[in-house]
Amino acid sequence: MQDREIWTTGSLVWHLGLRWRAGVDRAIAHLGLTHAQYSVLASLHGLVSAGERPSQRELAAHTGLQRIYISKLVRALEKSGFVVSERDSRDARAVCLDLSDEGKRVIELAKDIVRQLDAKNTEVLTKTGGRELAELHRALGALLDATEAGDE
Repeated sequence: MQDREIWTTGSLVWHLGLRWRAGVDRAIAHLGLTHAQYSVLASLHGLVSAGERPSQRELAAHTGLQRIYISKLVRALEKSGFVVSERDSRDARAVCLDLSDEGKRVIELAKDIVRQLDAKNTEVLTKTGGRELAELHRALGALLDATEAGDE
C-alpha cells in the first residue's frame, strides 16, 4: 500500500475518481455506455423527466462539461440510438435533445447498476450507520462549492 498520508487532497480525489470511473466503465460496458456517456445520459434523463428538452449548451451547463465534449458525447449517444435531436423551433441554431425509447430503457438499467456499484464502493463508510458516508457527502459538497466559487 502506498503512503497516502503525503498525498494532497487533490491527488486522493483524482485517484479515487480514476478508479471509480473505471469501475463504472466496466460495470456498464455491456449496455454500450462509457462512464462519460452515462453521466450525460443520466443528466439528460433528469432534465427530460422534469419536462425539459435541453439544448447541448444547456446540457453542458447542467453537467459542468465543456460544450465541445458534450457535442462529441451526444453524437456518440445519437449514433447508438440512445438520444434524438431536432432543431429548436424557437432558435434555428439550437438543437433540442431527448431520449429515445432505447435510451430510456438503457439509462434505467445503467442507473440501477451504478447505484449498486456506489453502494458497494461506499459500504466501508456505512458500517457504523452511515455517519461517515453522510460526512463524506457534506465534505465533498463543500469542496465542490469552494472550487466552483474559485472558477468565477
